[in-house]
Amino acid sequence: MNVVANILVGLVVLIHLYIVVLEMFLWTSKGPKAFGVTPEFAKESASLAANQGLYNGFLALALIWGLIATGSTGFQFKLYGLICVIVAGIYGALTASKKILFVQVVPGTLALVAVLLAG
Repeated sequence: MNVVANILVGLVVLIHLYIVVLEMFLWTSKGPKAFGVTPEFAKESASLAANQGLYNGFLALALIWGLIATGSTGFQFKLYGLICVIVAGIYGALTASKKILFVQVVPGTLALVAVLLAG
């Protein structure tokens, strides 16, 4: 079960690293299509998106640390990171787009359940 949990956590990491790249580096080129915003809005909000991308990077980093660390330290970082991903995803789904439920909350919840069952 631990292998399945780590694969799911790794999937959440990859999702968030992709979001980091979109928000920090590709916001004005790929961001409008990916996030459903106008090119004008993307240009005006580029610094805000980059800041948001940085926070997504912190979430990914916590999960990476959880995958690398051993024992209870790794377990705690996975729990922390996944709970943050889920809470941020729920907030985003309520305030920005329902799509975030499927992109962020569902994978995060599946990974959290797997981590708890493996732990």
